[in-house]
This record gives sequence, C-alpha cells and structure tokens, in this order.
Amino acid sequence: MLRVALLDMYNGEPNRGIPMLRGILGRYASLLSFDHFDVRERCEIPDLSYQIYIFSGGPGDPLEEGGDWQAPFYKLMEDIWQHNKHTGTDKKQVLFICHSFQMACHHFGIGEVSKRFKMSFGTYPVHKTHDGKEEPLFAALPDPFYIADFRRFQVTQPDQARIRELGAKILCLETLAPHHHHERAVMAVRFSPEIIGTQFHPEADPDGLLTYFAEEERRKSIVDEHGEARYHHMIHDLSHPQKIRLTFETIVPAFLDHAVEVLSEVHA
Repeated sequence: MLRVALLDMYNGEPNRGIPMLRGILGRYASLLSFDHFDVRERCEIPDLSYQIYIFSGGPGDPLEEGGDWQAPFYKLMEDIWQHNKHTGTDKKQVLFICHSFQMACHHFGIGEVSKRFKMSFGTYPVHKTHDGKEEPLFAALPDPFYIADFRRFQVTQPDQARIRELGAKILCLETLAPHHHHERAVMAVRFSPEIIGTQFHPEADPDGLLTYFAEEERRKSIVDEHGEARYHHMIHDLSHPQKIRLTFETIVPAFLDHAVEVLSEVHA
C-alpha cells in the first residue's frame, strides 16, 4: 500500500482544510494509507519514506521566521526535490495548497510573495495559461474554472529565468479585475512533472462549506467583513454543480489517481 504524508500547516487553528483532505483520502483507503503531521504547532516533519506528500493551507504570513519547524520543513522540500532529480523512477508525488504553495514559490524562487492589497475571500474564476491548457490535472475543467480562495498573501512577479531553469510552468492566473490596477497573482504552478501547487483550495468540499457558512454566527461575521453581496455570490457558486463542485471532484482526485498509477508500477 502506498503511503501519504499529510502536512497540516494550520498551526492548531480550527479549519475545514484538513477534514476535507482526510475525506478525499478516505476514498482511497484500499490503495493509500496516510499519516497526519502537525507541522507548525508540534514541529512534526515527515521523513522521505512516503511516496505522496500533501502540504495543506494555513493561516498567517508564509514568510514568517523564528519557528523551530521552518528549517526542517524547507529541508524536506529540498530533499524531495533532490530525491526526484537524482532518482530514475521512484519519484515523490507532491501537492502544495495555498499557504504551503506560497512557501514553495518562495523557496524555489518562482516569484515574489507579498501581502495582498485586500483579503481574497470567496469563490472566483481563474484563467488557464497556455501551459495550464495542457495540464492533465486541469483537463476536465473549463477555462475559466471556479475556485475557493481564502488568502491575505499572493505570489506575483514571476521570475521567468528561474522558472525556465527549474522546468516549471505557471498554470493559471487570478481573474482580471478592471477596477483594480494590481498585478494578477499566480494561482497554480507545475514545479516539475511530479510536483504541483495551487494558490486556491482544490480540496474545498462545497457541501461541507455550505453547511459551515450557513451557521448564523459565521454568516454574520462574513457579511460584516466582506459584505452581503460577496456572501451570496459565494453561496451561489458553492451550490452550482459546474463551479466549485467540479473543481473539488477534479483536481485532488486526478492528482491521487495519477500518483497511484505511476507509483503502483514501481511498488508492485
């Protein structure tokens, strides 16, 4: 059975990301076993014995310093990269999400990580790049496709020379906003044939989020901070079968299906 390391970047804060990732992994119980690592609160870092690594989202500044977990965390990223670079077939399959995606972009020099001009909170379309239109994990998604996006930080100013050096590809960009004169953020990167990351939350389960956001205290908090129009827009997109649901049913399952396919041949 293949082994998955689920790296929890939520620093002990209540969240929906880890339960949703656990739910998806539960569908693969006959093929995959997984271990949960509380990276930031307990400094739990997996070794290189796993075949699949999923790095979650999380709160706070992705460039923060001073945590005991940070040096071993970045070392793990680099060890996985070097392992894949120097290994013929048994390559680690990796998915970065949101907070960890920003950290990976910083580590590998993909672009500049900075605080966004305002928090992105809700559901939005994102647009595929030329490379994104060729990305197998996005093949079943339209252009644009809809994403759940909750972040205060962003990746912009991609370093094209560094991207070419790595063999990486930018897969999609933030939607155009004519009333804002800000650079469009990078929303997904194929770092290598085995490593992909998304700024958004592909694990966002629309049913779970609809229940979560319907709680009166949470609904009121969202309306107070982001406005009633943003709240209702998000609820509409979560309810639409071809928006967040399609993304939820596509990206993480496609990542796991591909990982199982390529790794099962090696570990048969």
